[in-house]
Order: sequence, then C-alpha cells, then structure tokens
Amino acid sequence: MSLFRREPSRRRVEDVDLDSLLALVAESLGYTFAFAPDGTAITLAAGDAPPLAVRLTGLRREAGRRAREDWPMLVSEHLAHAVATAGDQLDVCDLTQVRPLLRTRVEAVDEIPDLTRVVGRHLNADLVELLTVGSRPVRPEESGCWPVPTGQALDLAVANVRAAERLRAEHLELAGTPVTRLTASSPSAATHLRWLPDHLTVPADGVLVVLPDPYTLLLHPVDGIGVVRAIERLRVHAARMDGLSSQVYWWQSGRLTWIRADIVARDGQTRLVVAPPPDFARVLARLAV
Repeated sequence: MSLFRREPSRRRVEDVDLDSLLALVAESLGYTFAFAPDGTAITLAAGDAPPLAVRLTGLRREAGRRAREDWPMLVSEHLAHAVATAGDQLDVCDLTQVRPLLRTRVEAVDEIPDLTRVVGRHLNADLVELLTVGSRPVRPEESGCWPVPTGQALDLAVANVRAAERLRAEHLELAGTPVTRLTASSPSAATHLRWLPDHLTVPADGVLVVLPDPYTLLLHPVDGIGVVRAIERLRVHAARMDGLSSQVYWWQSGRLTWIRADIVARDGQTRLVVAPPPDFARVLARLAV
C-alpha cells in the first residue's frame, strides 16, 4: 500500500478545460507555450522571435459568462488577436496605460455582427454606445483584465469624451424647418446628448433628434405643434443620408425614445405615417390645444 496520497487538484475543472483549448490553439498557430503558475498568462514561443506573454485574466472571466460551445471561438480569437498585435506598444489589458485613450462610439445595433464580442451599453433598442480604445472597440476579454466593472469603464470613457471636445453648433433649415446641427470631431456625437443643455436651450418637453452619422446630431425643440412637421423633415433627411440611423428620436430627461415614422410609397405618392410612443403622443395632444 502506498504511504503517499496525491493531493487533489485545487484548480477548477473549467480552468483546466480552458487551458486545454489554449494549448491546442497555441500549437495550431505554431507556438510552444508555458502557463504562468497562477494561470494569469500564457507565454508563446516560436523560433528566434521574442516570447509573447498573453494575459488570460479577462479571457477566463469572459469564458465564465459564455456557453462552453463558444469557448473554441473565444480562445482562437484571443490568441490570434494577441499574435496580430504583438508589435504594438499599447497593452489594452493595462487600464493605467489605456485609460486616457478610452472613448465611446455609437453604432446601430444591426451593424454589429456579434454584440457579445464588444463592450458597450444600449442607448435604446436600436443604438448601442461602444467602448473604444483609439479607433477600435474594446473586446470583453480585454476589459475583463481591468480592476473596474464595465459600467465604470464606460463612465471613464464618457468623461474622456466630454473633456476632449466641445461640439460645434450651427443653425440651419430643412425645407423651412429650423434645426440645430451639433458636430463633433470624433464619432462620439451621441455621447454628448447627456449634456445637451450645455449646447442649446432645451424645453421641458425635450427635443427631436436624428443621428445622420456618428459625428453629427440634428435637433429641433419640442415647443409647439410645429414639431409634427419637424418629424417629417428630420425623418426624410435622415433616410436620405443613409448613415448611422434613419430614425427620429425624442430626447427628454436623459432618455432617447424612438418615434416610429414610416415613409410609405403608394400610387406614386410618398407620405409619412407617424405612430408616436404614448408619452410623446400625450405631449403632442397638449401642444395641439
């Protein structure tokens, strides 16, 4: 009988399985590998090239949130991305290094191939505010390395946007309807909706908003029944631009609500059919009196 008893592994089964996938992918990419004793990194080596240390903290956190069938793709993308950016001086997993570079960018939900592969939050059902570093979206396994939650990281990016630029305001007309155009120098114009009162007088009932592109906001005050005509003008303009969003939104008390306005062509004629959300319909009814 053996006098020695082997201690059971203290590592979680999930970590062991993930390491097996990492080893498999590393070998398929032509690398030998070695894991850090605490499992926080894997070092890849090939030929005479300098060894590449790849952080795994964020990857492990992201894997814990995903179904196991997603792991092969997650691991492959993580290592492939690390190899592709090996020459970069910037380590996105280092929050101290990237914090000044964090920004936001608003995109249409339908334009994002996989929302699970980006970090962001919804402005409404069809617009999402992405966390970016430089010009590219941050990956969940990168933000997972940071000692702050995702929401706080987005708040840091929003603060950077506010500090970095002030929108340029212009007054113009769309087929006789006055609008204010706010233009940003970065694709973060919609982030500035949080501070609209800093740029123009906002009535108690808010403003109409369209986002023809990530750099631009077009606004019209909700201060009279003329807002019905403004919805038509803004909707037609947004559809013609074919940019970030072709929809008209109502911004009020920090909320961005879609105003459904369908352009219908029938018998050679085009008309706009508006189906406002209940809260906005009550505003219209009050303004019509």
